Amino acid sequence: MALSKKPVNGMKDILPEEMQIRDYVQQVIKETYRSYGFTPIETPCMENIANLSSRQGGENEKLIFKVMKRGEKLKLAEAKEEADLVDFGMRYDLTVPLVRFYANNANDLPSPFKALQIGNVWRADRPQRGRYRQFMQCDIDIIGEPGNLAEIELILATTTTIGRLGFKNFEIRINDRRILKAMAAYSGFSGEAFDTVFIILDKMDKIGMDGVAAELEKEGCAKESIDKYLALFRGAAEAENGIRYLASTLQGFLDGETEQNLLEIIDSVEAAKTADFKLVFDPTLVRGMSYYTGTIFEIAMPELGAACGGGGRYDGMVGKFTGNNVPACGFSIGFERIVLLLMESGFEVPMQRPKTAYLIEKGYPAEKLSEVIARAQAERQAGKQVLVVRMNKNKKFQKEKLAAEGYGDIVEFFKD
Repeated sequence: MALSKKPVNGMKDILPEEMQIRDYVQQVIKETYRSYGFTPIETPCMENIANLSSRQGGENEKLIFKVMKRGEKLKLAEAKEEADLVDFGMRYDLTVPLVRFYANNANDLPSPFKALQIGNVWRADRPQRGRYRQFMQCDIDIIGEPGNLAEIELILATTTTIGRLGFKNFEIRINDRRILKAMAAYSGFSGEAFDTVFIILDKMDKIGMDGVAAELEKEGCAKESIDKYLALFRGAAEAENGIRYLASTLQGFLDGETEQNLLEIIDSVEAAKTADFKLVFDPTLVRGMSYYTGTIFEIAMPELGAACGGGGRYDGMVGKFTGNNVPACGFSIGFERIVLLLMESGFEVPMQRPKTAYLIEKGYPAEKLSEVIARAQAERQAGKQVLVVRMNKNKKFQKEKLAAEGYGDIVEFFKD
């Protein structure tokens, strides 16, 4: 029986054309984030299953690829529950591994710590356009900064990066978890119902207000609470300043610090931004991770019709490992979707150094071949990219392919 040549469902082989773009995007990301003082780190692809299943990852915890115990530890016949079989899991994002990393190494790290992490994550999700079961994430996080300087720096660094990749007219949608909770409490929903309410609210852009109302009613919510809740969103949309409108309406449920915090972030980013984007307050923005405690934000790309990254503040997460809460905030770029948009737009990686191809005819004398190799080495030392290959029978097609790959200079070496 022949072996399967196709990759596992939801994962893919990456061809050279896409790999060039991926390398270039990573280069831009790293250079830009380093200019903002972020330091690269790396964490393992697996984590202890208890860390990944701590009810902080929201719906993603249902999508964990779990790793069975090995050797003598694996006793299938005696297993009564999942914990008897599983001890590790593939990471579903980079935030949980980062927080564990910080908790383990805090004494050796600066404060605040500005981390840059790029790596693959795995989710047992349903594959679709721009969504895979193995995909790359690019995260920046600031741990140890309690004020909104963290949010301002994260938004500026991320938007600068996206701008340098050629994107314009995108949006950064921003909200605060404290506003979400205040709106729900003001409307009369019980604290136990908040998660259900937010899950339904997260569908607002797809099902509209009527759809949200219908689903809330289906969950048994009181009509009076539903009407009061949706009236807040209408009022915020009609107001000159949605943040100020909600802060005024929600007095007694929302502290004034939240209003000031958001307005300062927006004003500071607008004053300092270098990319072409809009920063928009969106009270319907939820973000799926349950570990968020304050400001949340998301990148909306008109070309994609979906989010292309996001993040927020998660001040309570470090304390799950250490017992002492440390302020933390992060932003993740949707790397795979960025690459998808660049591929679909016909993006070409800017020429970073000259590319030369040496075509050597079959039978070329060995004593002369060493001279060609030495010449190629000298050009490489001078900063050029030199490809040395044998000449094919169909030389014309070979040269056309090389030209399409960016080899502007093709040098031929014949045996005679």
